[in-house]
Amino acid sequence: MYDFDEIIDRRGTRCIKYDTLREHFGRSDLNALWVADMDFRTPEFILDALRRRLDHPVLGYPTTGDDYFEIVSRWVADLHGWQVPAKDFRYVPGIVKGFGFAERCFLQPGDKVIIQKPVYHPFRIVAEESGFEVVNNPLRPVYDADGFLQTYEMDLEDLERKIDARTRMLILCNPHNPGGVCFPVETLHALAEICERHGIIVVSDEIHCEMLLNGAQHHPFASVSEAAARCAITFMAPSKTFNIAGVVSSYVIVQNPEIAKPFFKYLESNETDYPPIFSAEATRAAYTEAGKAWRAEMLAYVQGNIDFVDGWLRANLPQVRAVRPQASFLVWLDCRKLGLPQPALVDLFVNKARLALNDGTVFGPEGEGFMRLNAGCPRSLLQSALESLAAALGR
Repeated sequence: MYDFDEIIDRRGTRCIKYDTLREHFGRSDLNALWVADMDFRTPEFILDALRRRLDHPVLGYPTTGDDYFEIVSRWVADLHGWQVPAKDFRYVPGIVKGFGFAERCFLQPGDKVIIQKPVYHPFRIVAEESGFEVVNNPLRPVYDADGFLQTYEMDLEDLERKIDARTRMLILCNPHNPGGVCFPVETLHALAEICERHGIIVVSDEIHCEMLLNGAQHHPFASVSEAAARCAITFMAPSKTFNIAGVVSSYVIVQNPEIAKPFFKYLESNETDYPPIFSAEATRAAYTEAGKAWRAEMLAYVQGNIDFVDGWLRANLPQVRAVRPQASFLVWLDCRKLGLPQPALVDLFVNKARLALNDGTVFGPEGEGFMRLNAGCPRSLLQSALESLAAALGR
């Protein structure tokens, strides 16, 4: 059994989540529930693997070994039922960097990239800063009987209308961040048909695919049909699941040789497919039987945290509702019934409740009235945060 209730002081460790609060929020006296890493101890079997490697006095150029991507391939197959040979995998030094590599490899200046807001903001930033035009195909909100957001759906009719001859790429977030949606296989199948018909490459960010909750099922985009496999570049990583974001351990999967050959050549020629020594060691340690056991316990605790947040808000703060994620420790909070403009909503959380959450509008204008909460922490910190929010509203 692992102790997920343990409070670990991360301040002063040069971590973004705690040590840049003043830079991002104007003050440092905040309960940090924003950056998407967890406050749980990185599992000991991963730390032990890193320590064993440090016992050797030379940290020279490493090799992954012949079995590295066999290990990763087996993990993907066991978790998702997606059988992909090791030859279709490559290391990438971060998934956001991977977006940029794919765009620069396949696009020309002025080409269009479709994203589906509200969505993880680097999708937009990387494309725009690289000289490509970003087109929004917004997700369609689905509301419950009380008018709160329940989930999101793709608007494929809107997608078809926005595609033109300059549209070359779509960046998919599956599972979705910040909404926590695992898109249905039927939706992904239809998306693949549209994108292949128009010659669009789908870059699929699936970093949260190991964080499945409440029996939800993740469908890797490239696995849903032959059309999807032909147009997909898929990014995954153990970093969210095992809390090793600081050890960059991402990988990319490409099955279509017409895409794989130029993209893998791009990665190789820029020497970006070469994992640092600790990336490979951490991934090897994570993707084991010990990793499966730790993942199961961690997900059970995270699910308990989400149940706690949802239940506490319904009982004590009914104007705010948690959109229950199907995957991830990130919770999208629907605060629209507070009736506050976004600057006032952010001020309520930051300056009155002393909470650091992500401003919903960072993910696009569709995020107005929302805040993103990181529930990957000891439950006592969540309870304290919710009580602080209620007290601030009471004042």
